[in-house]
Amino acid sequence: MIHNIFDISAVRRYVKKIGRGRNQFIDGVNSWKEASQHCSGYDADSIMGKVLTSTLKVKQGEAEFERDSVLFYVAEYNWPIIAGLFLVASQTAGRLNVLDFGGALGSTYFQNRKIFKTLQHVRWNIVEQAHYAEAGRTYIQDHVLKFYSSIDECLVENIPNVVLLSSVLQYLEFPLEVVKKLSLTGVSTLIIDRTPFSKIAQDKLLIQRVPPSIYKASYPMWVFSESAFMNVINQDWRMLGEITCPEGTVYSDSGFEFTFQGMLLQRRES
Repeated sequence: MIHNIFDISAVRRYVKKIGRGRNQFIDGVNSWKEASQHCSGYDADSIMGKVLTSTLKVKQGEAEFERDSVLFYVAEYNWPIIAGLFLVASQTAGRLNVLDFGGALGSTYFQNRKIFKTLQHVRWNIVEQAHYAEAGRTYIQDHVLKFYSSIDECLVENIPNVVLLSSVLQYLEFPLEVVKKLSLTGVSTLIIDRTPFSKIAQDKLLIQRVPPSIYKASYPMWVFSESAFMNVINQDWRMLGEITCPEGTVYSDSGFEFTFQGMLLQRRES
């Protein structure tokens, strides 16, 4: 067991950076359809435009990285993710082929790309909504960073050795179906990051409202029952390490408590 590799208080300054406005988590919705009717969604062109503008500044060297369109000008590496990726690379002669599902326009890649330069070979593949994938291919893509609009499209050109799910599962209507499909890709390692879990027995649905200082948006968000989630995950994966992410423990408007967590998982041998 290597739980200690994720026991790092990394990138906590991110929380302070966006502390001028905090996400709100609204309780009281009973279905994804009901929640969606009260949300503006993530797929609005105005949001993608802000993310693209910020990402281009990062690509051009005007900022170190962006997250949710917020620019950061000082390097703040995500050491838990780096540790997981370098573990994979160490098992494959320094070669890293990442399937970053829901990776926007390269947020995690750009945040940590200086560290990846020490590896022999890196291919970073982002699977996103069609209009993000198109913008990525048009304005961001290069010999390392590639964009696809589906898992299947990505697999036509790649044999990934690690899947990254960073702050994405909670925004999918059927998240465990996606996890199951990704488990069938044959990757050796699964990294889950910035994902909300609670101690209750069932998943809970909330509405997340983004601070207007970032952009105006709201969307349905699952908070996963940790025990129920692990019952599914443990069928294909074994835990190597876990952390509490910089977002930490937060509360809904009704006082419901949950915590953003990360996990490093390795495929079980059949």
